Amino acid sequence: MFDFLEGYDLLGAFWVTVKLTVYSALGSLIWGTLLAGMRVGPVPLMRGFGTAYVNIIRNIPLTVIIVFASLGLFQTLQVELGGGGDFEVINFRLAVLALALYTAAFVCEALRSGINTVPTGQAEAARALGLNFTQVLRLIILPQAFRSVVNPLANVLIALTKNTTVAAAIGVVEAAYLMKDMIEAEAQLILISAVFAFGFVCLTLPTGLLLGWVSKKVAVKR
Repeated sequence: MFDFLEGYDLLGAFWVTVKLTVYSALGSLIWGTLLAGMRVGPVPLMRGFGTAYVNIIRNIPLTVIIVFASLGLFQTLQVELGGGGDFEVINFRLAVLALALYTAAFVCEALRSGINTVPTGQAEAARALGLNFTQVLRLIILPQAFRSVVNPLANVLIALTKNTTVAAAIGVVEAAYLMKDMIEAEAQLILISAVFAFGFVCLTLPTGLLLGWVSKKVAVKR
């Protein structure tokens, strides 16, 4: 029944999907945390930048951002991100960059909601002890905020895993790209779709279950 899978690197395609997810998740977590800090910070210019970034990026389709990364950054501005002329490496890194920049807006909002759950009295007490804003955010606010938003961040991660399929638009050979090639070459549309759907379930379902368990373990008791 599954003879049509022979000759295709199915595991390799899903491995590219996993790498896209992991690298983009790390990048979006770092940038999203910085954006959240800007949005709750005392500097009006930084607050304005954080707010504008989140509102603009969330309302632009991810496909547009990824295509712009390829056509605008690479083909027009010759930004290769250290790819050394290797188109596959360049497109992969551009896809990671685009996914990270896009997902960071959602990470920022999830974290900001967690920050809002921390009692203001804790920040005031920390400032009374002589801590500056950065120290209060790093030592008092963010540790509690992260513990409060494990579930929302899990949802963002699952969405990111599914969003990696958009990278096929610029030639990144991940699961969706291979699926398109297989559908064009094989007369097994339903089986091919079922195989790839099952593959994504295997990636996202354990992630949701694991992070749901983590959320219960680290939840802040108030």
